[in-house]
Amino acid sequence: MSCHMSIKPIGIVLSVAGLVLVASGCGGPAQEGEAASGGGGGNLSLVAYSTPKEAYEELIPAFQKTPEGRGVSFDQSYGASGDQSRAVASGLPADIVALSLAPDVDKLVEPGLVAEDWADTPTDGFVTNSVVVFAVRKGNPKNIDAWEDIVEDGVEVITPNPFTSGGAKWNLMAAYGSQTAQGKSPEEALQFLHDVLANTPVQDKSAREALQTFAGGKGDVLLAYENEAITAQRAGIELDYVIPDQTILIQNPAAVVTESENPEKAQAFLDWLVTPEAQEIYASKGYRSVLPELVDEQTYPAPDELFTIDEFGGWSKVNDEFFDPEKGSVAEIERDLGVSTAG
Repeated sequence: MSCHMSIKPIGIVLSVAGLVLVASGCGGPAQEGEAASGGGGGNLSLVAYSTPKEAYEELIPAFQKTPEGRGVSFDQSYGASGDQSRAVASGLPADIVALSLAPDVDKLVEPGLVAEDWADTPTDGFVTNSVVVFAVRKGNPKNIDAWEDIVEDGVEVITPNPFTSGGAKWNLMAAYGSQTAQGKSPEEALQFLHDVLANTPVQDKSAREALQTFAGGKGDVLLAYENEAITAQRAGIELDYVIPDQTILIQNPAAVVTESENPEKAQAFLDWLVTPEAQEIYASKGYRSVLPELVDEQTYPAPDELFTIDEFGGWSKVNDEFFDPEKGSVAEIERDLGVSTAG
């Protein structure tokens, strides 16, 4: 059975316009110079993708209360994951990168900005987990419970463009994997992707922009990170969400930058992010913990069939086969539908 989640908004209910303003701030150009107070422990620059900004607003002060974090100040920069990776490669100062996709960290290995063994940790380099869910209108009026429901006639899907959004790649691989998990052939799974995208009237640049589009009233179902759906509910957006029987485990990495001027404190912060204290803060923001014993199954029930990107050969293979702008299978689908594949 699919899991239906309806979490009551917490705190002051914000208007849709309010969420759009917050989302725009998180998902727009990198924001530099947001320093947390401190002194004596040096400064760290965190360069992150946009979604976990709210989590770091609590994580950083909590770290500063620890013996390792006392006196450490922070500059923070948030933006689209791929943009942030490219900015660091182009010289944006960073001590820690926290990105949406492992390939965005891997891109920093070749120029020597991140150590080759960055993923050799007890959590494989990941600091947060999530899953792809269906965000639906309050009460789920179109009874969207399974993947097959989103390709029905008259159902409008909202998901970003996979050639600009890392979140969209997770969404589409969840859709693809939902079919192969049910025994469909790769060809049938690709046809399913075609049907999903054919039902998508607009493909925004980022996951946050797609959420704004859905919050503004367009679409019947939004493909989204579970944590984004939870954050939207807590901000007062009228939506429910459904965890489909088959979905993908979203894994978000973080790493120390080799050119850090404060490498010991950078490593201390990275190590602290996978402690129970930090993982509970992430969980309060809608993320599934990377520490299995901390996952609250009441809030985060296990999907019937949960798969990872490794099921399809890992991101390197997936990016080549599905998302290469020239020869990828998704690029071919998008061109057929008249959608841009420009990054």
